[in-house]
Amino acid sequence: MSLGENWFSEPAQGHAMSLEINQKLHEEKSPHQTIAIYETNTFGRLMTLNGLTMLTSRDNFIYHEMLSHPALFNHPNPKDVAIVGGGDCGTLKEVLKHETVKSVTQIELDERVTRLSEQYFPDLCESNSDPRASFVFEYAISWMQHAEPNSLDMIIIDASDPAGQAKRIFKESFYRDCLNALREGGVVVAQSESPLLDLKKIVDLRTEMQKADYAEIQTIQFPVASYPSGWWTATLARKGQKFGDFREQMARHKSFDTKYYNADIHKACSALPQFMQDAF
Repeated sequence: MSLGENWFSEPAQGHAMSLEINQKLHEEKSPHQTIAIYETNTFGRLMTLNGLTMLTSRDNFIYHEMLSHPALFNHPNPKDVAIVGGGDCGTLKEVLKHETVKSVTQIELDERVTRLSEQYFPDLCESNSDPRASFVFEYAISWMQHAEPNSLDMIIIDASDPAGQAKRIFKESFYRDCLNALREGGVVVAQSESPLLDLKKIVDLRTEMQKADYAEIQTIQFPVASYPSGWWTATLARKGQKFGDFREQMARHKSFDTKYYNADIHKACSALPQFMQDAF
């Protein structure tokens, strides 16, 4: 049965994730991609880049919280953070909730993603004026190559799927540049696709991190209903040290609100199904 023109559908490996649309709010071709924003019936606003779902109002909090807080609470004292991509600013908002964080640099290629997010997703951008935040609109690969050695505690790779130019962000050379920029014990975390649909991509990403000489690698899992398969991952790697215990008591008594993340979720998200364990 055809869903008709009032539905947005994202095909993925023989199935599709679909949302019923009330109206298209905006569409433009930036110098880098086609950006579209819709009002949906049940998931609030939807942003797509080149026809792929980037976020919805209803479930983006899960992705942004899980890309941020597990890594931050796995570090003893994260102060200086870089976000690669993350133009919608949801990850930035979550990172800035941590009082230990003194500076966050967001390196996003397409400034129009950020400006449209400020207009259509203002709740995600409410911390953009925080004096700890700075914005750089350029290629993250070049920025990371020139980053000062031992200057960062955390690098969060909130980048699009590993296709086209974005493939270079998921390669050993980029992870080595990240390693150089990190201080001892620093953590890099990257969104790493669906384990159900893209297990090989996760395995390949971990292999590239291993080749870049990180001390330990860990993949975590969480749901994102609007993404293909509804099941997503992030992969963490640490410089020079094993992960050890996370700051559990700080997570249990955190000074800020979250909708999904908590200390028990932190413990649970690293438990992986057998087929993932076998692949790693």
